[in-house]
Amino acid sequence: MNLVYHRSGDTMKVIDLTPRGYCHGVLSALAMVKKVIRTESYPRPIYILGQIVHNEKITKAFQAHGVISLDQPNKTRMEMLDEIDSGTVIFTAHGISDQAIQKAKEKGLTTLNATCRDVTKVHTAIKHKLAEGYHVIYIGHRNHPEPEAILSISPLIHFVEDEKDALLLPASLIEEKIFVTNQTTLSLYDIESVLKIIETKYPNYLFDNEICNATTVRQDAVIHQEKVDLMLVVGDKKSSNSNKLAFVGKKHQNIDSKLISGVEDIDPKWLMDIESVSVTSGASTPTKVTEEVILFLHQFNKNDPSTWDHDSKLDILDIL
Repeated sequence: MNLVYHRSGDTMKVIDLTPRGYCHGVLSALAMVKKVIRTESYPRPIYILGQIVHNEKITKAFQAHGVISLDQPNKTRMEMLDEIDSGTVIFTAHGISDQAIQKAKEKGLTTLNATCRDVTKVHTAIKHKLAEGYHVIYIGHRNHPEPEAILSISPLIHFVEDEKDALLLPASLIEEKIFVTNQTTLSLYDIESVLKIIETKYPNYLFDNEICNATTVRQDAVIHQEKVDLMLVVGDKKSSNSNKLAFVGKKHQNIDSKLISGVEDIDPKWLMDIESVSVTSGASTPTKVTEEVILFLHQFNKNDPSTWDHDSKLDILDIL
């Protein structure tokens, strides 16, 4: 149920789109890191191979507890492991390759795997189809850790990001059994355009849509919201599902949609000449961060400069 607020003395509506808050994969991953922080028996230092989830505020909160996140976009997980010689390493919610797990164990590291169960399901499905003699076409985003782990499974996985990649798929695959699946945080728009091309090239392909439920229901809420002048998506710029919420708002409803990491990113000029704004958030966005955005919008008055202060008042240790 979406909550609608009306500012006193003003006509701008503030619509809180639901659901929001952490998805089950994020909750599980954060709980794992918190447990390691609290439990002295886990060897120190504590490393996360990447960002535990794609939210810089969460990364900074754990950093304040001494957790080291090796977030290096130009390096693979295997390469980042070269920088760890001792301690505990936590694999992120986005998935990890079997090779990286083995390498960490060979180095004598204590390992914990926070891979989301939805991502694990994709790994399992691909392995099963490969064993049945299928070639796999995987739709995802380049330079994202989820495809990185998937593509390590087999050279028979063909990676596709967009229509151009789909057009370049080899014609020789027409003779093969084709299984198509996808990154869990995409939008239907990403998949549909690619599938149309795949269908023309390989009419007998088998497709398994693996957009996770948390991503789907948030996108549905954006699609079915009432028309507003502005939509704010609270989420990290690295968060695929957050970016897709903004994309769906623009694509489906033609709503001016802006991705913000928190209240500090709001430009009061955006609010001066509008009558309605909706707010949603990515699956890895702390609830307190989104609530601070909503409270700011609720009290904002374009005629009262004292309401324009949009500095965050949250303590980084309190957002988890």
